[in-house]
Amino acid sequence: MAPTKKVGILGATGTVGQRFILLLADHPVFTIHALGASSRSAGKAYKDAVKWKQAKPIPDNVENLTVKACVSEEFKECDVVFSGLDADVAGDIEMDFLKSNLVVFSNAKNYRRDPTVPLIVPTVNTNHFDLIPYQRTINKQTKGFLITNANCSTTGLVVPLKALQDAFGPMSHILVHTQQAISGSGYPGVPSLDILDNIVPYISGEEEKMEWETSKILGGSDGKQFLPLTDTIVSATCTRVPVIDGHLESVSVKFANGCPSVEDIYKAFEEYTSEAQALDCYSAPQQAISVNKAADRPQPRLDRDMDKGQTVTVGRVRPCPVLDIKFMLLVHNTVLGAAGSSVLNAEVAVAKGLI
Repeated sequence: MAPTKKVGILGATGTVGQRFILLLADHPVFTIHALGASSRSAGKAYKDAVKWKQAKPIPDNVENLTVKACVSEEFKECDVVFSGLDADVAGDIEMDFLKSNLVVFSNAKNYRRDPTVPLIVPTVNTNHFDLIPYQRTINKQTKGFLITNANCSTTGLVVPLKALQDAFGPMSHILVHTQQAISGSGYPGVPSLDILDNIVPYISGEEEKMEWETSKILGGSDGKQFLPLTDTIVSATCTRVPVIDGHLESVSVKFANGCPSVEDIYKAFEEYTSEAQALDCYSAPQQAISVNKAADRPQPRLDRDMDKGQTVTVGRVRPCPVLDIKFMLLVHNTVLGAAGSSVLNAEVAVAKGLI
């Protein structure tokens, strides 16, 4: 890959920002150059501004960096800016950075629906980077652009769906039920009295995001607009469970052109590869989909860290008496489902010569 690029991280003290720091601390292409957070953190050393909640310690090359305000002028030396900002503040800040001709990879939801902004899962639809020249034209940019990654639960879903789409053609109906980890709600997150000894059968906005994001990600692009799926119906039910990391999802699918066998489904999962892997990106998993045929897998605690959290584990493929096929999947929601997607997306952009 290309020589080292300077990167900035917005929302660096939050849960996603902390994950960005761990993923980038020893990266061969990206060097952490600037950290941004709220006004109450700006001016402090990072170690004094953050409530660190990761299993690994703050990297030595980061702990004494001075936290900056999230304004574009403070990040003008950065080749890439990763945003882990909350949606309530991300919109204006990310647009300021884009208008300042900076490259932004966002984990927030604010611009996912924008018709000129790619919504990319790095092991699924990196072909949507083809819209960047058009985005630069309409925004009058020479080097800046904005990419969003998907909702954490959507990310896990679309990887195996892409393998099925490529192998067997369109799907007419997709039903998904999620059991989502508490880290997906950030810190301090779900109150203990709500989640201990309990399952919460509602996550605000989550089901709608899964339903429309899937259609945009698995759809096409003509270089000037996205072509979302129009003949695929997605229905999602999302729940919060007392697991720290790892979203487990139960999926049922009906194919438009007949039902493949369970053996053929497993083969499609096992043989699926992505462009990120072909480009030999540093964070790309060896397998975009890891198949586990044990009767009781995947499980969050046992499978979330497969390939450093960048793979989706699938199992329990079996006939569905209502649709055609059903299976289980497991995705690490704060790696591939969040910061890891942004980092791998940026690696792909570097490999494509966009940065």
